[in-house]
Amino acid sequence: MAFSTRLKSLGIDIYMVLLIGMVVLASLLPARGFGAEVVSKASYFAVMLLFFLYGAKLNTSAIVAGISNWRLQLLVFAFTFIAFPLLGLLASTALGSVLQPEIVMGLLYLSLLPSTVQSSIAFTSIAGGNVPAAVCAASVSNLLGVFITPALTALLLHTGGHGVDASAMLSIGVQILLPFFLGQMARPLIGPWVQKHKLLTSIVDRGSILLIVYSAFSAGMVAGIWSQVDWVAILILMLISSLLLAVVMIGTVYVGKACGLSQEDRLVLLFCGSKKSLASGLPMANILFAGQAVSLIILPVMIFHQIQLLVCAVIAQRIANGRKAMVARVEPKASAA
Repeated sequence: MAFSTRLKSLGIDIYMVLLIGMVVLASLLPARGFGAEVVSKASYFAVMLLFFLYGAKLNTSAIVAGISNWRLQLLVFAFTFIAFPLLGLLASTALGSVLQPEIVMGLLYLSLLPSTVQSSIAFTSIAGGNVPAAVCAASVSNLLGVFITPALTALLLHTGGHGVDASAMLSIGVQILLPFFLGQMARPLIGPWVQKHKLLTSIVDRGSILLIVYSAFSAGMVAGIWSQVDWVAILILMLISSLLLAVVMIGTVYVGKACGLSQEDRLVLLFCGSKKSLASGLPMANILFAGQAVSLIILPVMIFHQIQLLVCAVIAQRIANGRKAMVARVEPKASAA
């Protein structure tokens, strides 16, 4: 049995181990001087490549079909960019006197991020949900997030003197939006090849995040920021992240039922409406909070990311197992009839 398979059998995701490993590596061997510049540039271009590949593999027809399910898409949007930010604002206000200002800022920033793409679609697929609608919801969320997240950040953090100027918006467009549209334009030429080599996208996706994490946490170590964070703050962040996720997921379940969505569409709302994207959040944070303690600001995003993956993986698998058990009970009755 392979090492990664053994870890999965114990409920441990190898990617989570690598993320933690980057934090440990940055703590022991932080990038400094020229090395820090190399890592920063590498992560910058890795993110550009990632969103180029996203654009190249995204099936435009699936997006068009998914948008037609406007009620579901509006609900995902409402949870991602209205309900979650309101909860984040409430949580950051309540914890303003308990946690460091940068961590409180990061907690609010977390709530403003778009949904994830790959994991939202994957969990929806595992649970038996409406995959085309999930592709649409997650992809549109990320595209809109390029504009909405900086705008909400400017609005809600402006009073703290951390407004977002036009140059930050332009930088986000160049690093994220432009490569995505270039990928869409190149899709007729390279789309089938990218779809066939899904491992490439996965390596670039996870590799870019690992580079960003190492770069940000290295900067934190060099600046001596981590002497300001204790285990109490980490524990508080874990608890508040779990509470935020639970409230939003429960909300999606009740709202989905109240709005009369099908079971398949309710699963899309559950997994797309409750997730926050690390892949989009970290590059934007590097731009929006340039010159600030980025390693502290992204800490809530890092912690929430781990919790959402673990919780959603368990829920998706349980739903899938429930469906299999139901099919197993129905098949003998059908055979007997």
